[in-house]
Amino acid sequence: MTNLSLKKNAFYPGRPGPMVLIVMDGIGIGKQDDSNAVYLAKTPTLDKLFHAKLYTQLQAHGRAVGLPSDDDMGNSEIGHNALGAGRVFDQGAKLVNRAIESGSMFDGEVWKTAVTKALAGGTIHFIGLHSDGNVHSNTAQLYAMLRHAAKDGVKKCRVHILHDGRDVPEKSALVYIDATEKVLAEINAAYGADFRIASGGGRMVTTMDRYEADWRIVERGWHAHVLGQARPFASAQAAVETMYAENSQAVDQYLDPFVVVDENGQPVGTIQDGDAVVFFNFRGDRAIEITQAFEGGDEFQKFDRIRVPNVYYCGLMQYDGDLKLPKHFLVTPPAIDRTFCEYLCAEKVSMFAISETQKFGHVTYFWNGNRSGYIDPACEDYEEILSDRIEFDKKPLMKAQEITDWTVKALKSGKFRFGRLNFANGDMVGHTGNLAATIEAVEKVDTCVGTILQVIDELGGIAIVTADHGNADEMWTEKKGVRSPKTSHTLNPVPFCIYDPNYQGEYTMASVEHPGLANVAATVLNLLGYDAPEDYSPSLIRYDR
Repeated sequence: MTNLSLKKNAFYPGRPGPMVLIVMDGIGIGKQDDSNAVYLAKTPTLDKLFHAKLYTQLQAHGRAVGLPSDDDMGNSEIGHNALGAGRVFDQGAKLVNRAIESGSMFDGEVWKTAVTKALAGGTIHFIGLHSDGNVHSNTAQLYAMLRHAAKDGVKKCRVHILHDGRDVPEKSALVYIDATEKVLAEINAAYGADFRIASGGGRMVTTMDRYEADWRIVERGWHAHVLGQARPFASAQAAVETMYAENSQAVDQYLDPFVVVDENGQPVGTIQDGDAVVFFNFRGDRAIEITQAFEGGDEFQKFDRIRVPNVYYCGLMQYDGDLKLPKHFLVTPPAIDRTFCEYLCAEKVSMFAISETQKFGHVTYFWNGNRSGYIDPACEDYEEILSDRIEFDKKPLMKAQEITDWTVKALKSGKFRFGRLNFANGDMVGHTGNLAATIEAVEKVDTCVGTILQVIDELGGIAIVTADHGNADEMWTEKKGVRSPKTSHTLNPVPFCIYDPNYQGEYTMASVEHPGLANVAATVLNLLGYDAPEDYSPSLIRYDR
């Protein structure tokens, strides 16, 4: 059995008051220019923190969080994995790439079973986010699977595409459709196959809901992919071009669902009994609900599925290890063990975690190493504030105030030694590309952080203020004098600030080579008065002994 006990630090016992770790989702450190909503916003609280003695910057992308290269942007899932785990684990994209390169994916029983269904007269369907953003999925991985399916003898395949426009430029759907159509044409010509795009829609309105924020999104996807019920078009290209023409403000992530139909107006790719379905996202949060729709039996009541085909369903990865969703998956996800909150639970440290729906799973499921539920309900209290079902630039304040109010009460209650929270504003509003709304969102976060710091003052505690990745810090890019909205995450570092009103020089910021999000866990344990496990990434502080 793993020993989860912690050793008390001999030099620093921690503060008498509670500690709170504040994750300002999507608020990175970018260029000081008019592309940076964080820089443009009025942020008196952050200005003081960013110029204080106990401050540094952390890497939140690339190899620092387990991604294949430093060209890969970070995201909330792996950011919270790293914050909670205290070590760097190879993440989804890297694991999938390795399984494809080695051939182990295609040698496994799950792939072979999916192919067998198609060889027996069925169709193999691929559903997923259609871009190379490398946050939820990557079209390079889709193309590898399509080519291998054809090589294995599959003659009929349908692809159901979810437009991105968040992790890639907001109007790039046609670029990806063109690339995919070329791959499909190449396969059809080489193997005499029938591989086609069958349906799709924007990721924020079709299929990819998360945390049960709006099951209508999944229902729309089910109607399009499974039933063939959505607006009909002769091709995916025609669908996107028409929607662009109808609304000059339309962006990919919010495009309506569509189906591709033949010359008789019939859908070309409904999902039927005997088919195989591969969901090709490697990231789990926006894959869980559609998986439940496919795998849920008669007890599934989230929406009327109308018709539930008997299919072999698998995910690129398993999206929830505790709930075993899906039952079948192509690549084993990272095994994250011994998160720092497991150690704190073993020490019976009382804790809370809070966010609104959009990021609730990040401060719980992802923080705890991709595991659902409590580590120890006797020690923990999780609070979810329901997110509004609205485009986030329409209400950039989101639920920051409600999160702050709950946190203040929790801290003042005296019940908790440690708490963690996530303000979603910088990320969710930043993804809309609306600069003015994102500035407003950042300013709200700044105000709320200031309120919490006042309580830390009163209670003699400590606050850590950081972020999981950048987004609001780069709202547009410029090429050949033309500015384009940037809705994706950034490669910028994120802030790390320790607010300790009783600080007397007991510790200083350590000189850590290439500090990243994984270094935060050991730092938290140190500031709570514990030594960190020896194999954790080094603490960002050192004691002056």
